[in-house]
Amino acid sequence: MRIAPLLAVATLLLTACNPVSVTTTVAPDASLASFRTFKVLNVPPRRAGLASVPNDPMLDNSITNRALRDHLTNAFIARGYSVDQPNPDFTVAYYASRRGELDVTAWDYGYPGRWGGWRGGPGMVAVRPFTEGTVIVDVVNPKTHELVWRGRGMSEVSDDPALYAGNLDRAVREIVKRFPAR
Repeated sequence: MRIAPLLAVATLLLTACNPVSVTTTVAPDASLASFRTFKVLNVPPRRAGLASVPNDPMLDNSITNRALRDHLTNAFIARGYSVDQPNPDFTVAYYASRRGELDVTAWDYGYPGRWGGWRGGPGMVAVRPFTEGTVIVDVVNPKTHELVWRGRGMSEVSDDPALYAGNLDRAVREIVKRFPAR
């Protein structure tokens, strides 16, 4: 009976020791101040011919994916936004990798991977493979289907499901903390 609390404390300490590196980019003409409501998008089907790994966070029905969606929803609510499924001011697309590089072109959420004509920023909006342990959160204008904000967090990947879920949660919270509060 005493082992469970010790494991929980050990998991918490290991998660706390794992720093998350976060970078963000905002489109030059973005009007984020008008945003009040959001919707987290469902993951579209993976491009044909691409294999997934066990407990892949991008598998729509995986436990990890459901946890990731919940983490995103809770993080944006904590920033003062509310969920509006039928008519959101912005939509949230996300990408995450467990093992192997993350190729954001493997999923088509229906918006281009670059900022219209803008190619600025230090590689933050370019479509390229990202290293394992990466979480990307994209904020998209649902009316124009334009990417207006991108946050990217990188942390260690664990084979322990509880530790991995904790790392994903922390990465999401650290990324969304950089999005302007309501």
